[in-house]
Amino acid sequence: MLDHEESAGRVVLAGAPLGNIGDASARLREVLASADVIAAEDTRRLSRLTRDLGITVRGRIVSYFEGNDERRTPELVEALAGGAVVAVVTDGGMPSVSDPGYRLVRAALEAGFPVTAAPGPSAVTTALALSGLPSDRFVFEGFLPRSGSGRRSRLRELAAEPRTLVLFEAPHRIVGALEDLAATFGADRPAAVCRELTKTYEEVRRGGLGELAAWAAAGQPRGEITLVVGGAPAGPAERPDDDELRAAVARREAAGATRRDAIQAVADEHGLKKRDVYTLVHSAQ
Repeated sequence: MLDHEESAGRVVLAGAPLGNIGDASARLREVLASADVIAAEDTRRLSRLTRDLGITVRGRIVSYFEGNDERRTPELVEALAGGAVVAVVTDGGMPSVSDPGYRLVRAALEAGFPVTAAPGPSAVTTALALSGLPSDRFVFEGFLPRSGSGRRSRLRELAAEPRTLVLFEAPHRIVGALEDLAATFGADRPAAVCRELTKTYEEVRRGGLGELAAWAAAGQPRGEITLVVGGAPAGPAERPDDDELRAAVARREAAGATRRDAIQAVADEHGLKKRDVYTLVHSAQ
């Protein structure tokens, strides 16, 4: 495979604001103003974005969306081969994260062209941060299946996931999605519906899945929606057998603990009553 690192041809994934134009970076302005080709998910939105940013696009603008990306990608790789800087911009957030861009990234890398990014806002991490749910470990699932049966099947697979779950959902499917989530994960599982992030009518609704499903059914939320759902609670740890408990007490005694303290420590470690561990230890003598 030829390596084109020294050529000018490269892909730049340009992160666009989710809604608030003030979030646009200086790097985004530079990329859009100087790129030879801009592959845009929606060319009308791109025109509005560049107008709001006060920049003039000198490059060629082409549409690049889920319906035409397979056909358009070879054309863009050909432009790379001619030395072009190809910028990819979607309606908001980082390209290739549940948005067009991944196919071009793979094709460019396979052809030996470099890919870089002008990082910008992400609905995934923005919603996660605003949700109030644990954010140290999370899973991004993208869009759930559109059909009710397919959605329920996928949710059953995710029900035991211990990490916080981030989902995208269309407004006309949000009620059904929340109802299925509540039925599968439990009505009390904590969650947040994040709507129109960074925009004028931004709204973050937090509560149990059952409560959120009822809220959505009463008002049918509109706009772009990101769901954040708390992970499955940890189940009770499996109780060690009697011999393992006796051995654990013996190890602590051998390390210098009194029998009383050793029994208490083992009971606390496994969520057992001290009396039960005491009985096990002494019944073997």
